[in-house]
Amino acid sequence: MNPQKPTDHHIPNPGSPFMLFFRGHDWDEGMSREETQRVLDRLTAWIEGLQQAGVMRGGSPLARAGTIVSEHQMRAVADGPFVEAKEIIGGYLAVEVADLAAAVAIARKCPTLGHGITIEVRPMLAECPIVQRLREQPALAAA
Repeated sequence: MNPQKPTDHHIPNPGSPFMLFFRGHDWDEGMSREETQRVLDRLTAWIEGLQQAGVMRGGSPLARAGTIVSEHQMRAVADGPFVEAKEIIGGYLAVEVADLAAAVAIARKCPTLGHGITIEVRPMLAECPIVQRLREQPALAAA
């Protein structure tokens, strides 16, 4: 997949928000305390730079375990984590930049990339695509 082009036809307008999802294991595994602190210092500087540039709109680390509510389980609630450790979303960052290329450029500078973390970059939409499709579909003629 080309990271420069969304696979979906809902391309955001300039100045649109994007979500960066941080996936992977605990990136500090096997690192010394000093090495971990060096990466954390670089990560903190990276985030502060995004804040100073005025593009960061929020973010947070996420707990490894959570809850899923599913219709398939009779509206049951199941606790987890539910995916392999490499797929766990460990946190997110919301940024507002001109386009997907700018959001990808931000993600490529994240200091944890060299430590087993991947970052998924996705445009945030102003409207649910299903609502948009319904609005665009012609109404059925009365029989």
